[in-house]
Amino acid sequence: MLVLTRRLKESIMIGDDIEISILSIEGDQVKLGISAPKNVDIHRKEIYLSIQQENSSATQTESSAIEILSNFFKKQ
Repeated sequence: MLVLTRRLKESIMIGDDIEISILSIEGDQVKLGISAPKNVDIHRKEIYLSIQQENSSATQTESSAIEILSNFFKKQ
C-alpha cells in the first residue's frame, strides 16, 4: 500500500486520467473529490463489497433448480 500525505486542496493522480482531490477536512472526516472517465466505476468500499456479494449470489444456482430444468427438457 502506498501512503501519501496531502493537504487541503491538494491532489493525487492515478494514471493519466484519475485525479483525487482533498476538498475539505472536518474533524475525523475527509471529503474527497474524484475526477475520472465515465467508464470507471467509483464506489465506497462497503457498496463495492455489497455489489460483489450480490453478483456472487446471483451466479450460484441451486442443484435442485438445475435438476428440475434438466427433467423439464428431457420430457420434451
